[in-house]
Formats: sequence, structure tokens, C-alpha cells
Amino acid sequence: MSKFYQPQGIQMIGTQRSGSNLLRVILDQSEAIASPHPPHILVTFVPLLQFYGPLDENAYKILINDVVDYVEANPVPWEGISLSRDWIFENSTVYSLFEINRLIYEQATMAKNARYWCCKSMANVHYADELEKHNPGLKYIYLYRDGRDVAVSFKKAIVGEKHIYHLAQQWVYDQQACIDLAERIGDDRFFALNYETLITQPEMLIRKLCGFLEIDYSDNMLSFYNSNESKATAAAGEMWQNLEKPIMTNNKGKFHKELTPQEIEIFELLSHQVLTRLDYPLFTVLNNTELLTPEAIEAYNAENGLLKKEILSNARQSDLDRRELQLQILADIKNKVA
Repeated sequence: MSKFYQPQGIQMIGTQRSGSNLLRVILDQSEAIASPHPPHILVTFVPLLQFYGPLDENAYKILINDVVDYVEANPVPWEGISLSRDWIFENSTVYSLFEINRLIYEQATMAKNARYWCCKSMANVHYADELEKHNPGLKYIYLYRDGRDVAVSFKKAIVGEKHIYHLAQQWVYDQQACIDLAERIGDDRFFALNYETLITQPEMLIRKLCGFLEIDYSDNMLSFYNSNESKATAAAGEMWQNLEKPIMTNNKGKFHKELTPQEIEIFELLSHQVLTRLDYPLFTVLNNTELLTPEAIEAYNAENGLLKKEILSNARQSDLDRRELQLQILADIKNKVA
């Protein structure tokens, strides 16, 4: 496999459960974009780099092999994409995990003969400085959603925090990183959109996004639910099952019914500045500071742990099984030096 052209990169940023898989499969319908389901390479492997020691040639080849193994074990397979470990090594200009990440996505792009690769690992915003070094001309799509609805979604998901306190903290942390990045990146490389507009005015918004990317809009982008990618993703986990359906135009404001008044107040106490910055209205008076005392937070920490265990104990066995192979790969990496 040789590289005849340099695919361009798109990095989606924000917080998961904000409609990012919906936007991913919409973009994947374009012939110009390869947007496979994300294995979250950077978030997973940056903390594991300590197990590889200095990245000399041998250690780097081991890292490439482990990362590719992990991608190949993704709950949603990368159909039609065959990753070459040798090609990644031969095309690496430096020995770096960020180089591996880029080259893996470039292979996906070349397999589709596309112009762009799109990575939906939204937490990669926290690695923006390294991404900038390894991805010249990288474009960013900042997708945001009312954080209170994000919290509702996460409370039901197999992944992520579960208590409203921790969910608010994570949402604020992620949004602030995106807002800060927007101030450093030119408008020609940064596009912000919100989930609520995506589901209520999808054609207008996707046409505008296509203009930003300088690609053609096609009607089949909004018929994503008929695609093999959408069906494969929906089949791979309960939290993605809506991808087999047309856009749910009323899928907003759920927190009014599904969060308690106290949960809404805790969320707004922690996030009111960011909510306001993103033009979301507040619904509490923000004066019950007893909700954020050290004693209260200690109780939230304990409850968060219990809620995480409860979610896993009630999860579909098939969802757990699809994640088992990746978990085993990570355990093997840690055991190599144990």
C-alpha cells in the first residue's frame, strides 16, 4: 500500500451523547468522507504509553500492533478497511501515538477513495495541541447539545458518569476546552453547530457544513438510516439504536421530565456560565449552595460509583460481550510489565 495523496482530517469535538454518532453517519454518506465508528485511540492509549517505555523502533512496532488490534476489535467493525501495520510504520515520520492515530484514519480514507477522514472521538479536544502538530490543516467540528439533555442520555448509557454532579463537571470541562480552542483556530478550520438545530433544520445545517468542508451536499446524507453503517452501529449497542430511524425532531428538552428539580439545580450551579455562553436558558435561581458542600459532594461520589455498577449489572449481555475483546487487549497490555 502506498500513499498517493494526503487525506485531510476532521476532528469532531464536544461531549459524547450529543448526537455525534448521528452526525458521523450523516457525514459518512458523502463519498468525500470516511467516518468509521471511533475506537477512541487517543483517550484509550495515552494513559497506557507508560507501559511501552521510550518509543524506540521495537516499542513503536509493538504499540502499532496493539492499537491496530484494538481498532480491529471495535464493537462496530470497520467494514471494507484492512489496516496494514507495516504501512503505518513505514509512513510514520516520528514515533508517536498521534502519528499512528492519523495514519489509521488515513488508511480508512484511502480504502474509500475519499478526501477526508473524520474522527468522532470528541474528547480528543483535550489533545488539541498534539493533534495540531501531527495533522496539518486539521478541521474541527464542534457539536454541542444542552448539557442537561446530555446528562439524561448518559444516565442511561453503558458508559460514562452517572450522577448529575459528575455529568455536569464533565460537560463543562469539555465545552470549555472547545470554546478555548475556537479562540485559537481560524474560522476556516472551526465549525460549531448545536444538536437542537441539527434535528430541527437538518438540511440547512448539513448544507452549511458541506460548504465549510468544500464538498457537495447529497440528499442521501439525510437518508443515513438506510445505510449499512447506521444499521451496523445500531445493532452493536443499545445506546445507538436510534440510528436506524429518521431524525427524531422532538428529541430535546427531555430533562424537564427526566431530571428532578434538584438535579437541574445541581447541574446549573456548576454549568450556568457555559449554558448561558451557548444560549441555553436557565431554570433555577442558583442560590442553593448547600448542594455543593464537601459533605454533599462526598455523597455524590459514593452514589456515582453505585449507579455505574447498577448500569453494568442491568446492561444487555450482548453489549457487554462486544466490549470484552477490547477490554482483554487492554488487560494484556498492562500484564506485559506486571
